[in-house]
Amino acid sequence: MKFIVSSLALLKQLQQIAGVINSNSVLPILDDFLFDIQPNKLSVVATDLETVMKVSLSIEASEKGKVCIPAKILMESLKNIADQPLTFNVDSSFAIEITSESGKYKIMGENPDNFPKAPQAEDANSFVMTSGALVNAINKTLFAISTDDTRPAMAGVYFELEKTSISFVATDAHRLVRFTLSGINSPKKDSFIVPKKPLSLLKSALPENEDEIELSFNDKHLFVTHGSTELICRLVDARFPDYKVVIPADNPYTLTVRRTDFQNALKRVNVFSNKSSNQIVLNIIGNELQLSAQDMDYNFEGNERMDCQFDGGDLQIAFNGKFLIEMLNSAETDEIKIALSTPSKAGIIKPAEQNEDEDLLMLVMPLMVK
Repeated sequence: MKFIVSSLALLKQLQQIAGVINSNSVLPILDDFLFDIQPNKLSVVATDLETVMKVSLSIEASEKGKVCIPAKILMESLKNIADQPLTFNVDSSFAIEITSESGKYKIMGENPDNFPKAPQAEDANSFVMTSGALVNAINKTLFAISTDDTRPAMAGVYFELEKTSISFVATDAHRLVRFTLSGINSPKKDSFIVPKKPLSLLKSALPENEDEIELSFNDKHLFVTHGSTELICRLVDARFPDYKVVIPADNPYTLTVRRTDFQNALKRVNVFSNKSSNQIVLNIIGNELQLSAQDMDYNFEGNERMDCQFDGGDLQIAFNGKFLIEMLNSAETDEIKIALSTPSKAGIIKPAEQNEDEDLLMLVMPLMVK
């Protein structure tokens, strides 16, 4: 079996799917790429048993065949080969000889029959959205996913499908992000949880443009297709918490600040906060916001003042500064509004202006002022 492929084109495609492979795979075959050769077409698959990614590209080939090639050595060799045609010859024992303009390289492949089979989209429901919209939703929610292994239901982003909208929700019990996109026609009212790893892979692989992508799902898997790139992932088998009950129905006071000024002040003051809590106290007096942080263990202290607009009485409330900084990255507007109530009630952060088909809501739990 023989095929010819551009070294640069192959490397670019492999880089899209290499992140699927774990550094400590449970099976040796999972360290390989599966090459599926068809006349003038090559498909390459990577899997960790939970997530599968597949890419396709054009090649010169007249034969059909499959072979598993160790991913690490193939990627390392391609990174050091200038853009040129490479000829792959695979013999009956799955030994691979790669010929370039100036050299020959031999790799021992493996039997493709041992490579895990990808799940099939049986009894799946499908809907379409743009690639840029999905990447935007991932960017706005990924950071809030829980890293607590004892809470599997929070280890991904919750997709909540309504008739003409989708909400993407992530929480770690200390903060919550809900990003709703309207104008997307869902096949039915449904919901599922997508793990963090495949979402990170999609974020890297998908372009931020108006390309249409197809998403299909059944009880166990999500299937995403964009052009020659496909991703399949196992869904989180757990019940997502009823997040709506923690969103305050009435936070009567609104703090309005310039987003970048507030974020930069938080970054400066957070340097002096206690590293276990990252506590920053917000003291609002009239239209002045005072930020303060202390680390009593090291006798560190930081204080700043900035202008704001506040339509309530004087208020002192504390939050995790690191959480606020990360959440403000998602707002992407000149001003943000924080709806507040009492020092013990969650704050609601929203961009001052939003697109008519988007709604971003971020909730952060307060800390006890020390």
